[in-house]
Amino acid sequence: QERERQRLVEQQEKYFKQVSDHFNYNSLGNGTYDQRYLITDQYWKKGNGPIFFYTGNEGDIWEFAQNTGFITELAAVQGALVIFAEHRYYGKSLPFGKDSFNIPEVGLLTVEQALADYAVMITELKKELGAQKCPVIVFGGSYGGMLSVYMRIRYPNIVTGALAASAPILSTAGLGDSRQFFQDVTADFEKFKPACRDSVQGAFQKLNTLAQQKDYRRIQSAFSLCKTPSTPKDIHQLMGLLRNAFTMMAMLDYPYSTHFMGSMPAFPVKVACETMLNGTDLMSALRDTVGMVYNSTGQLTCYDLYSLYVECADPTGCGLGFDSYAWDYQACTEIEMCYESNNVTDMFPPMTFTEQQREQYCSKRWGVAPRPGWLKTQYWGDDLSTASNIIFSNGDLDPWANGGIRKSLSPSLIAINIPEGAHHLDLRESNPNDPESVIVARKKESEIIAQWVKAAMKESS
Repeated sequence: QERERQRLVEQQEKYFKQVSDHFNYNSLGNGTYDQRYLITDQYWKKGNGPIFFYTGNEGDIWEFAQNTGFITELAAVQGALVIFAEHRYYGKSLPFGKDSFNIPEVGLLTVEQALADYAVMITELKKELGAQKCPVIVFGGSYGGMLSVYMRIRYPNIVTGALAASAPILSTAGLGDSRQFFQDVTADFEKFKPACRDSVQGAFQKLNTLAQQKDYRRIQSAFSLCKTPSTPKDIHQLMGLLRNAFTMMAMLDYPYSTHFMGSMPAFPVKVACETMLNGTDLMSALRDTVGMVYNSTGQLTCYDLYSLYVECADPTGCGLGFDSYAWDYQACTEIEMCYESNNVTDMFPPMTFTEQQREQYCSKRWGVAPRPGWLKTQYWGDDLSTASNIIFSNGDLDPWANGGIRKSLSPSLIAINIPEGAHHLDLRESNPNDPESVIVARKKESEIIAQWVKAAMKESS
């Protein structure tokens, strides 16, 4: 069904000659790089329909395009041109090719450079396409949703409005409680059944006891590890890998099976809890549960601790491959994620990630010192009252939701909450299994966007 729709929607892959450094006129060879974008013009009322622009985030742009069908569905109704832009340093948009993650080349990976990329791209493409009069609405999910907010407040001359889905603009700017994230992951499992939380917590406590007794053999067999762990570092890595699986299942708790950031069955939280509660032995039940994330194909015979999960400056995980280097660097510079689990307000082992730990790690890994507070200074944090035309949508099942804006701040800064929604469910294409709350949310979003576009057209005519 998804493939069918992909065939119907023609997304052309193109490259845009982009400035490497927007803010320093003689740095690093004053060069350009090829920035990838996808464009769909089949629904566009040429020259006067709006432009729907997805502000790409931390990954390959095709991955986002294939999981953000709402934008194309909306474009079909509103006669819009659709552009998905890839974020610098991700996917194929590497300013220095395979050297992009060397020091100092990685230094051009910042939020402000990425926003400037999008501003320049929109401006140039509008000229090329004869679309000067067409209002631009930006869309994004998660970090991409943060970028959509920032585009509207940084370049309101270019962007008419923003739909920011599941955008944790507060918790990544150092605002809020460091315990919130893993507390909310836990709440998803607890809501399904309190016994589910208890069994996960029990399994981690059992693992902890074995680790303290240095019973590494038993841990290896219980979790089917390829190598016997032998140090506290290995155990810490195992705990991180296990905790991360629950984070993924909570974020991707959709009412149908998906292939986004990995493969998930429908209602993964429910499936996980049933697996936890049906196991005879807590630890092997825990192993089988995280297998949903790390062994969805069932082809692995054992788990390699260090290749399946990479610890980084984001305690919720950076992913794997080149994209994970880029996100790690961003988490070491502007994006603040000092989130901790403690086994009291959540079901996970106590694992801290303090500002001091972040500083030490980032200095060692990238030779940089994070600048706490800088993101808030630049992009306003919770002091958004002078902004306008932004929708903040969040799903109650999403552990990122409470790191974002949950109450409307003004008639044009609108919060939409989706009780049965996980991580930016509203951006996904419509599906027969959608809960009523997301159908209502999408309808509201499309009405507001249509109003913004209409008002902008009036102004420019």
